[in-house]
Amino acid sequence: MNACLPKRILVVDDETSVTATLALILSEKGFEVLTAESFAESIKILSVASVDLVITDLRLSDASGIDLITHIKREARETEVILMTGYGSIDIAIEAIKCGAYYYLEKPFEPDRLFALVEMALQFATLRRANETLKLTLDEDVETFGMIGRDPKMLEIIETIRTAAPSGASVLIEGESGTGKELIATAFHTQSLRASGPFIRINCAAIPHELIESELFGYKRGAFTGAERNKRGLIEAASGGTLLLDEIAEMPAHLQTKLLRVLQERKLRRLGDEREIHVNFRLVSATNRNTVALLEEGVLRKDLYFRISTIKIKVPPLRERLEDVLLLANGFLKRFNHQYNKAIRDISTETVLRLVRYDWPGNIRELESVIERAVLFCSGYQLVPASLPEEFHRARVISSTFVIPPLVAMAEIEREAIMQTLERTSGNVKESAHILRFARPTFYRKLKKLGIKIDRSNESMMERKLINPPH
Repeated sequence: MNACLPKRILVVDDETSVTATLALILSEKGFEVLTAESFAESIKILSVASVDLVITDLRLSDASGIDLITHIKREARETEVILMTGYGSIDIAIEAIKCGAYYYLEKPFEPDRLFALVEMALQFATLRRANETLKLTLDEDVETFGMIGRDPKMLEIIETIRTAAPSGASVLIEGESGTGKELIATAFHTQSLRASGPFIRINCAAIPHELIESELFGYKRGAFTGAERNKRGLIEAASGGTLLLDEIAEMPAHLQTKLLRVLQERKLRRLGDEREIHVNFRLVSATNRNTVALLEEGVLRKDLYFRISTIKIKVPPLRERLEDVLLLANGFLKRFNHQYNKAIRDISTETVLRLVRYDWPGNIRELESVIERAVLFCSGYQLVPASLPEEFHRARVISSTFVIPPLVAMAEIEREAIMQTLERTSGNVKESAHILRFARPTFYRKLKKLGIKIDRSNESMMERKLINPPH
């Protein structure tokens, strides 16, 4: 969830008790919630208010949830949709996903299941908007398959997609949260021969262990208490298209064995059913954990790993894509300028230096939040360090190595090298001069020129401030 402003959710259901209940529990989680009881009312709200996520029932008094999804994807494509369905409507829910819904919730559902899906849908929307924004600011040679980046590692990933997407080979994507694993999975689907088929996304960590088997494999009526009808599983629903198993390491061991058999034989059995069903899908798996460690710990079966990792992609964290940090930041600046009716022209050099020296544990999602906050608090025509959050004002150097920012002049690089060295030595001028191979008098002259004030009585850096920096 964005740290700057609460995300806005529209809940649509023709039962007042449902909209009131969902509005209450979502508001308690910090979301801003709007409600509507009909298709017409929801369309009116969407025409005047920007909404991040819509949660709609399948059956409305004056239309269907499918109609609403179709309208949203035509008029407000950035808005994600979660469809609520009653018993006996799973096939329609799968159809809704094909029409653009993020996922579906089968009534009745537990609040934790709702919260997990809401967070995933909002995260997916954030990353997708990030890439779509950058398309407006970058040349075509750095945008392919919806993927943005000049970093060599990203270009290698793009080339892998170009080469391997048309095949049916299984793909394993490894990378930290917020690095864009789901966007890469989407590219593998849209560039494949299965692009016209369904793209089913499942987060194994979001589904309780006792339910994940029935969600994946489906069940026959009477297979267990509460199984009042036949249900098609999501693996079966992905037939003819692509199945994304996100956080696959969270899948219980016994289900890993069942999945391996499905991949080997291309057949499955619903729970409680003796009949085998042929399935034809491409599997894309993702994890935010180190696969070598997962194998050593026995969390991920080796035989399954070899089956799902015909093509393996490791997505670099943002801290390893310094050239892309500035591209992304400028893209976010352009979008939030428009969103908040600002006229900020660019990002100051010192702000750029701080951005590229930060570790970005939250990756692209965190960068988006930081730039949004900076735009909101900026009162001038340039983003300056004062608009950045507290963690960007700490004296320590966050990066363990000297960072050369992209698109920065040589004189500014020299200034940054001196500043970082002083910080590492706690302001010790003698040691800093020795590290940088300057004579001490020469070093003091450079400090004065750059506006770095030093308390010479104890050689500690009292203030790190640029005065009239060169342009």
